[in-house]
Amino acid sequence: MWLSLFESEGGSGLALREQVCAALRRAMRSGALSLGERLPSTRVLARDLSLSRVTVEAAYGQLAIEGYLRRNVGKGSFVAIDLGAGAQSPIAPPHRSPGATTPFSQRGRRLLETGGCMEPMRLQAFAAGSPDLRAFPVALWRRVLNRRLRLDAEQLMRYGDPQGRPDLRAAISGYLAHSRGVRCHPGQVLVLTSSQQCLQLLAQMLLDDGDVVWMEDPGYGGARVVFAAAGARVVNLPVDAEGARHDDTMPTPRLIYLTPAHQFPTGQTLSLARRRQLIAYARRTGAYLVEDDYDSEFQYDGRAMPALQSLDEEGRVIYIGSFSKTLFPSLRLAYTVLPEDMVQPLLVARSAFDGHSSQLMQAVTADFIAQGHFAAHLRLMRQLYRSRRDCLLDALHTNLPWAQPLHSAGGLQLSVRLPEGSEADLTRRAARLGIATPSLSALHHEAAKVDGWRLGFAALRPEDITAAIKSLATLRQL
Repeated sequence: MWLSLFESEGGSGLALREQVCAALRRAMRSGALSLGERLPSTRVLARDLSLSRVTVEAAYGQLAIEGYLRRNVGKGSFVAIDLGAGAQSPIAPPHRSPGATTPFSQRGRRLLETGGCMEPMRLQAFAAGSPDLRAFPVALWRRVLNRRLRLDAEQLMRYGDPQGRPDLRAAISGYLAHSRGVRCHPGQVLVLTSSQQCLQLLAQMLLDDGDVVWMEDPGYGGARVVFAAAGARVVNLPVDAEGARHDDTMPTPRLIYLTPAHQFPTGQTLSLARRRQLIAYARRTGAYLVEDDYDSEFQYDGRAMPALQSLDEEGRVIYIGSFSKTLFPSLRLAYTVLPEDMVQPLLVARSAFDGHSSQLMQAVTADFIAQGHFAAHLRLMRQLYRSRRDCLLDALHTNLPWAQPLHSAGGLQLSVRLPEGSEADLTRRAARLGIATPSLSALHHEAAKVDGWRLGFAALRPEDITAAIKSLATLRQL
């Protein structure tokens, strides 16, 4: 910062002392230096500017006489004057002429048109999809983290492998083989920051403008954002009791995006027959199936069906998973299991995007899995979230007969159907009560819109669930 304050003074014709004074006065007028801010010592500034310390000392002395600086022996030199509104804003925004537009690319404009993809940043009934962080074993996590720092602190502060740490990739592949039937080895695993980043990577590497992507309708808006921004033509797959349904009259896709374990947002499981049909279709046409296995860890009524990828014999399925809901969102770790011939190209692309995920968080997560803590945590969370799902169902049945729950065998949220035409008004009234009720109808496109809400329950205590539902019960009485 300090060197940049003096860049425009060179060649001004002023003596060196006056150049230093002029630069500091200008910085105070613009707000780059604010009242009470400490300046570097004369020795440090002289070294950085390649000036004699006598010159800088003379400049500081002059500014002190003028009232710009306050100098305390043993403590330093401080800005002693507030020059008004300019000091409120250290960096003044550049002036733009009226009517000027920002020159975003066509891809950038498409992305802005989607509205982006925002997650809730605070605990609120019924913000969708948040785990209960109060139930997370923080003390245990801290012990694992501290042990890693004692053993490998210097190494963990270095740049890391863009593919991800080998110990985490091994832990992920072992966990997926045991819990989801995924057939892979650590070399097929790519560690990323989020499932959203994985979708972005796939869109950049596999889609050209106009390429067709099949998506469930209703379906996950975050994926639709990514594919639309990439210039893809999204073709909607209707969803029924067996999950996504396709027919051969639909345009041939490059990608088929699915949430087969727990369809978003209906909660349906893609049937075995449909799974086999889609894999056969992908093999025949050269399409890739993108399996977003979100919430598969949280099944409450029976055991989850093995992953779609477990049926794949020819490398047509790209599997995506994340630790955001199973551990905590700010961990920023996700993963994808890639067909072997896709690993190296996507590794190169990932390295160009952001290099690698946090070495420290990868190492701690690998230890957390290898030491059995992850499996134990999931068992406890399944029990906890099932009890809260049941609490929500009971509260709905007792207090909201006009809200019909949809299929709810798992997940962190429950979709409910509302009376036709009522969603917008009821949502506005709920917001006035401080209750979030994420829209169900907004996720429908060609499919007939269903008025409803997606009620996140996992992060709420039973008493909070009951109280919020009782508040919602008053909406139709107002």
